[in-house]
Amino acid sequence: MNTTLEHSHSPDEIARRVNAKTEHSYLRDFVYGAIDGTVTTFAVVSGVAGAGLNPKIVIVLGLANLIGDGFSMAASNYLGTRTEEQLRDKARAMERRHISLAPQGEQEEVRQIFANKGFTGDDLERAVEIITSDERLWIDTMLVDELGQTLEGPSPFKAAATTFLAFLIVGLLPLLVFIYGYFVPTEPRVLYLASAVITGFAFFLVGATKSLFVGQHWSWSGLETFSVGGVAAALAYAVGLALKGMVES
Repeated sequence: MNTTLEHSHSPDEIARRVNAKTEHSYLRDFVYGAIDGTVTTFAVVSGVAGAGLNPKIVIVLGLANLIGDGFSMAASNYLGTRTEEQLRDKARAMERRHISLAPQGEQEEVRQIFANKGFTGDDLERAVEIITSDERLWIDTMLVDELGQTLEGPSPFKAAATTFLAFLIVGLLPLLVFIYGYFVPTEPRVLYLASAVITGFAFFLVGATKSLFVGQHWSWSGLETFSVGGVAAALAYAVGLALKGMVES
């Protein structure tokens, strides 16, 4: 049994953590961008391989995919995160209006929320009095306990930038051998095999890196992302193989 604690529980350390500004993790955005960038880029590699096309086509399609799809994903992530921020602002304005127009009803909502938490009698009434004496605390309570929202969210710009950079950097790996092959003539089958090995390693590495933050064993986390990427690559190869006759005709 692991008895090592993740942080100290001294009064000073507790006060520091409680009062510290919330630091949002952008791990989800990194994993999202890295895996999708690698999957979609290697899907181009697999499709071209399955169709038996010139390896140089991989560079053109792959780089176009990196820039176009990467930016599209980043923009979508930005707009999605920004939408959550706007919904939170709308909910805060709604609760402020409700408190202004129907304060007794809003007090009763707080009373029932804390009654469900186990407060009773004088303790319950005192909790309601404390919460409703501070409008910001009142609104925060309604956002979290009534509407199930968080008080703060990640930066839309940072989320988008993390996704875009992860998409570009990790998604470029399957193309590196083809860029090398453009300058140093190499057998196409060797290029495809080398790209597959590098891509598999990239999938595994992303998963293993994720395990450092989520507590999952690095080997299982790596195999999880490796498996997801492998299925995507196999599907792309199968499509390219199925359409090979169309390209040759």
